[in-house]
Amino acid sequence: MILRESLSLCDREVAMATPGQYLADSTEGIMRVEDLPEPQVLERSRNYPRRACPDCGRSAYRLRTGCRTLHDLGDPAADRPRDLHLTYSQHRCPHCNRYFNADMDDVALPRCHYTHRVVATAVRLVVEDGLPYRTASWHLWRDHRVFVPFATIQNWVEAGGKKSAASDRRRVSGRRAARLQRVHRRR
Repeated sequence: MILRESLSLCDREVAMATPGQYLADSTEGIMRVEDLPEPQVLERSRNYPRRACPDCGRSAYRLRTGCRTLHDLGDPAADRPRDLHLTYSQHRCPHCNRYFNADMDDVALPRCHYTHRVVATAVRLVVEDGLPYRTASWHLWRDHRVFVPFATIQNWVEAGGKKSAASDRRRVSGRRAARLQRVHRRR
C-alpha cells in the first residue's frame, strides 16, 4: 500500500513536469512599472590602469571610470530580468592626446543598451522562426524577461543584427588609416 501511494505521487510529479501545461505569466495584469520584478544585477569590470592607444600604440593612463548598464537575457528560474553593470575605464594618451574607453565590444555594441545575446536572440526569433516584431518582443519578455521595443527589433533585423557601418566610418584609427595609405602607395 505504501509503495502504491509513492508511485501515485511520482506519477503526479511527472504529470506536472510534462510540456504543454499552461502556466500563467506572473507579470500578467501589472499596470505599473514599479510592480515588475526587480532585475538581478551582475557586476562586470573592464577597469584597467593602462591600455595601449589605438592611434599610436603607446601606453595610455586611466583618466576616469564610468558605469554602463546593459540588459541581458533574464533568469527563467528566478523569473526576473538581468542587468549587467559594466564598470569601464576611460584613458587618455599623452602623446597624441586621444581619449578612448576600454574595449567592451565582446559584451555589447557601442551605444547599445542590450548585450549581443539579446540582439542575436531577437533577430533569430524574427528571421528563423518567422515571428512578427510585436510577437517577438512579447516572446523575449515572456521567456527571457528582457523588454525590447518591437521597433528596436525591427531596426536590428533590417540592419542584419549589426549597427550601420556609416556610424563607424568616421572612427577610423590612426593605425588603420596609415595601413590603408601604405597599401594605396604601393600600387
